[in-house]
Amino acid sequence: MILFFLVAFLASVVGAICGIGGGVIIKPVLDSLHLESAAAVNFLSGCTVLSMSLYSVARNTVTKAQKVEARTGVPLAAGAALGGLLGRSLFDLLRSLFVNQERVSAVQAVCLALVTLGTLLYELNRSRITTRETKSVPLCALIGLALGLMSSFLGIGGGPINLVVLFYFFSMDTKSAATNSLYIILCSQAVSLLSSVLAGTVPDFRWPYLAVMVAGGIGGGVLGRGLNKHLETRTVDRLFTGLMAVIILISVYNIWQYAS
Repeated sequence: MILFFLVAFLASVVGAICGIGGGVIIKPVLDSLHLESAAAVNFLSGCTVLSMSLYSVARNTVTKAQKVEARTGVPLAAGAALGGLLGRSLFDLLRSLFVNQERVSAVQAVCLALVTLGTLLYELNRSRITTRETKSVPLCALIGLALGLMSSFLGIGGGPINLVVLFYFFSMDTKSAATNSLYIILCSQAVSLLSSVLAGTVPDFRWPYLAVMVAGGIGGGVLGRGLNKHLETRTVDRLFTGLMAVIILISVYNIWQYAS
């Protein structure tokens, strides 16, 4: 149980420093440890990310630290909610296709490795890429749907993928992108969890693990945001790049162990 707390806490500290949340770290690390089934890891990671995003959104709302522009934020959130539902359905479909549930983790690891590699390549070439300023409501909703689906299906919350998409399509600065990402994560994970409860597809898991992961996630997020204020942008960028490389390596390891 201590291990689950430490994974959630440390992942959330690093994730908060980089502005990406902790789910993208929690999911592959827990998969690599073989301590729970793919479904249970997805659920625990999703609930941890949901708790973190709920706390952060509530804090931002109370302190009015950063606002979401309604014209883009509302359709993004609405699309993410639908995407969360579709992502959960897609995950349940994937589970039904494999007798050996380790194959499910292998498929997720492949998807995570590919999207993280794309994120890393974008970050390395970010200064040379011309961004857009999307205003179309339908396109905003479609982008939110894609992010919500990916977030729910992989059980990672969104993290760096959300930020890169928001950077490119909306020319957002880091703080605005992080705020919008939190709303996307909150909507997609909340709908995903609700659909699982209503459909009776919540996997078997241990409640103490969920409790310590939620506590670790929120505590790590608070500490990480505090540390972020004292670090230089260059240091955060290097940490982000290194983190993406580590996630890719863990995902490749998970592919190897679950597919073999």
